Amino acid sequence: MPAIKRGLVLATAACALTLNATAQTLTIESWRVDDKDLWEDVLIPAFNEHNPDIEVRFKPTSPTEYDSSINARLQAGTAGDLITCRPFDVSLNLYKQGHLEALNGLWGLDHYQDFAKRAWSTDDGQTAFCLPMASVIHGFFYNKDIFEELDLEVPATREDFFGVLETVKQDSSYTPLALGTNDQWESNQIVFTNIGANHWNGEEGRMALLNGEAKFTDPAFVDAWEDMARWGDYMGRGYEAQTYGDSQNLFALGRAAIYPTGSWDIAYFNDQALSDFGAFKPPVAEEGDTCYISDHTDIGIGINKHSENTEAAKAFLNWVASPEFADLFTNKVTGFFSLSNHDVDVQDPVAAEMISWRQECESTIRLNAQVMNRGTPNMEQELWVVSSQVLNGTLSPEAAAEKIQSGFAQWYEPQSE
Repeated sequence: MPAIKRGLVLATAACALTLNATAQTLTIESWRVDDKDLWEDVLIPAFNEHNPDIEVRFKPTSPTEYDSSINARLQAGTAGDLITCRPFDVSLNLYKQGHLEALNGLWGLDHYQDFAKRAWSTDDGQTAFCLPMASVIHGFFYNKDIFEELDLEVPATREDFFGVLETVKQDSSYTPLALGTNDQWESNQIVFTNIGANHWNGEEGRMALLNGEAKFTDPAFVDAWEDMARWGDYMGRGYEAQTYGDSQNLFALGRAAIYPTGSWDIAYFNDQALSDFGAFKPPVAEEGDTCYISDHTDIGIGINKHSENTEAAKAFLNWVASPEFADLFTNKVTGFFSLSNHDVDVQDPVAAEMISWRQECESTIRLNAQVMNRGTPNMEQELWVVSSQVLNGTLSPEAAAEKIQSGFAQWYEPQSE
């Protein structure tokens, strides 16, 4: 029996729990408003083929309102049975407050690597409180028509990358890089933690910061900002006032050669881009170097500890851990990749390119996603500010490193010496 088919049989058997004769209803809380039709028309019907007696409702809340809304409903006892989980501290706090069920012993967790489970486990790694669902991968999109017109090769090294940018700047009227700093968040989440992983060796560097064995003032981190300081020459006129939406439009209209991004943007450009586009991973220092990608654990799903339908909810989570769900979610929510270890035949060519990097490179997560945002000053907000200032040319890489290190050392004991 083929492996995929055998996995489906096992998943079906595991999901078909003996439940009460009376049909049970599960409500899924989520911030993924855009996925409502997918859940109702594809995912839930697929689950019901194995569990016809469990009715499932998908109840999304606007992403900007989700965190406060789900907190309020959990405290009031009105939240749904299944809680879509943000990574790390947001969901960890829900677990510590007694709102999420511990999932230790759930067989579906066996289908995930430790790095995937880390985003929804206690700091000691002993208790899982959400099942990993999907990640997003960071990299670059490029306009294939512009590259062909200017006879450009997809860059593999940093020297190649800046060579391409210089050629676009000198030999055409196109903007080399579709990126602005008005919204600031892209400067950290799309740029610094994207290209930086190749500087600090992914998880090795991230864990060294957490263990107090490295500092942001070390060359590995300063050098990432040094690279960014060179980008301003290629980001186009008035980029300081350019929003995320402006950058999307610039690339979609075929006016920019390269767009630093995450896989979540694939679906947008599939609909909006006027030219064919491809993807390339963050450049390494030298040809043949080990590559690192930000394969960021983005979405998990857990069980409301006060749900009256816990067994049905476990059946649903076990189905989420199945090969069937991995295939459906990865191919229907383009750019969001199942975190399970099942092989998936990814149909979208750009998504297939990006997920193939998992086989070539070491995966890491956004640098400050775990632990580092817990103190004051908040590192996420600080990284937005300093990284955008480095891109703007108003703050040196060394000053950016000093600023972040100083704030980190104020509250994090391993960094206090």
